[in-house]
Amino acid sequence: MDAVNNFLLFLDGFLGSSPWFPYFLLSVGIFFTVYLKFPQVRYFKHAINVARGKYDTPQALGDTSHIQALSTALSGTIGTGNISGVALALHLGGPAALFWMWMTAFFGMTTKFVEVTMSHKYREITDDGSVAGGPMYYMEKGLNAKWLAIIFAIATVLSAFGTGNLPQINSIAAGMEATFSIEPVVTGGVLSVLLALVIIGGIKRIARVATAIVPTMAVIYLVGAIAVIIPNMENIIPSFIAIFSNAFNGSAAAGGFLGASFAYAMNYGVNRGLFSNEAGQGSAPIAHAAARSEEPADEGMVSILEPFIDTIVICTLTGLVILSSGVWKEKYENDFQRADMTFIAGQYSDTNEADANQLLRYLSGEGGSVVPYSGDIVLSNGRAQNTDVFTLINSRSVAEDIVYRRDGNEITSTVSVTQGRLDDVDIAVTGKSLLHSVPLTTKAFTHGLFGDYGQYIVSIGLLLFAFSTAIAWSYYGNRAVIYLFGPAAVLPYRIVYVTSFFYAAFADTTIIWNISLITIVLMTVPNLVGILLLSREMKQTANDYWERIQHRS
Repeated sequence: MDAVNNFLLFLDGFLGSSPWFPYFLLSVGIFFTVYLKFPQVRYFKHAINVARGKYDTPQALGDTSHIQALSTALSGTIGTGNISGVALALHLGGPAALFWMWMTAFFGMTTKFVEVTMSHKYREITDDGSVAGGPMYYMEKGLNAKWLAIIFAIATVLSAFGTGNLPQINSIAAGMEATFSIEPVVTGGVLSVLLALVIIGGIKRIARVATAIVPTMAVIYLVGAIAVIIPNMENIIPSFIAIFSNAFNGSAAAGGFLGASFAYAMNYGVNRGLFSNEAGQGSAPIAHAAARSEEPADEGMVSILEPFIDTIVICTLTGLVILSSGVWKEKYENDFQRADMTFIAGQYSDTNEADANQLLRYLSGEGGSVVPYSGDIVLSNGRAQNTDVFTLINSRSVAEDIVYRRDGNEITSTVSVTQGRLDDVDIAVTGKSLLHSVPLTTKAFTHGLFGDYGQYIVSIGLLLFAFSTAIAWSYYGNRAVIYLFGPAAVLPYRIVYVTSFFYAAFADTTIIWNISLITIVLMTVPNLVGILLLSREMKQTANDYWERIQHRS
């Protein structure tokens, strides 16, 4: 698994974590925002009216209403990214990361408007009578680029697993185990059966389930978040100050948090923002293509609301809960995952400014004097005796109160480390370190009016959020499979999708997230290239639509 994780990190270094990607994603959003004269602002009220059904034409072609299409798309975007992804972004980039999530959402509102409009415009009817659409259809029919459509469709199938499947159930299982002590294999088994029952019914059943789940989960989560923010109200303004003041110079060290450079905060803020709202990824257009409407821009208007609801509202709530409660910079007792651990040579302390700066350079990949440790650890009753020759870093923080166990028993012997990794993969390590992903958000929700009961809100919210995302993404992958191989490939795809969902419940969290980083980029890049090539057509489509709407009014 170490080799797999290292390979994933190697690939990600050229893709999502490379400097070019966040700039490319933001640049496309900024270009269309200026080119189309800020549609996310000008059309926002109109978008609400369209979603409410004010401009509905019941006889129009399609399988779902505007609100059902929006709910389906939101169920695909409002998922673990809103709970786990925000926590991971803040863990990696500090408060500044939230600013870049906002920027991704604001400009992403326009990107989503464009990709949904174009995909809806070039949708078609399949052999079974249902409506199919998405970027692969505008690439083939609008750009005459079948090759690009095939690349995008393949990336969609991969991302159905990397974005909508693996990280969703992995986060659910982690939350259910932490809160209710339910074994991940049980969670995976039960939800895999439920997932299979829902996705067999196709888009109409998926839309009905999404329409029921999305409002419920939003209300539950909103109540829980406010219950944390109220008693920590005095920290809200300082949190906003930290978000904006650090946006262009990185996040400063605080408590156990070693700090983050501007590039690191921006990179992970943009990447986690994309994972959350998927603006530019090309996924939501597949759901919106099924909406009943003769006006492609009508559905594009509705999609403007998605990044706003998903990131600017829900992700902001999560971010303020984590920042105002202070848990993002505190160390807590937890089980260390192998992919999160690295042993470095020498003794370092995060309370020493010089040490903290060296560690930050090492963790940010900027080199320096810090090197991985290779050698022995002498253990007695699970505690290291030669702590002067190495330091254990877990979750980007200096670990404390560390205990080593094998088969549940504290170890008294010598164990070996090679290039920062324990040679024996069966050794379990626990101690105090920073938290990230679901455990961080769960801890934050216990610092409110509900006390320890707040963790149940996270678990229930995560269950609903992530499960609905897995449902929506099963449909996205389904349509891509049909595009590539025809309807006969749907059943094998569904079997693999459900099976993977089960196994990911007990897989390594860090590896799961690294897979998601790669698959998102593989899907996003061809979509962004495609909509850029259709920019003139998009502008004409939007202008013609708005003229008709004004005459109708």
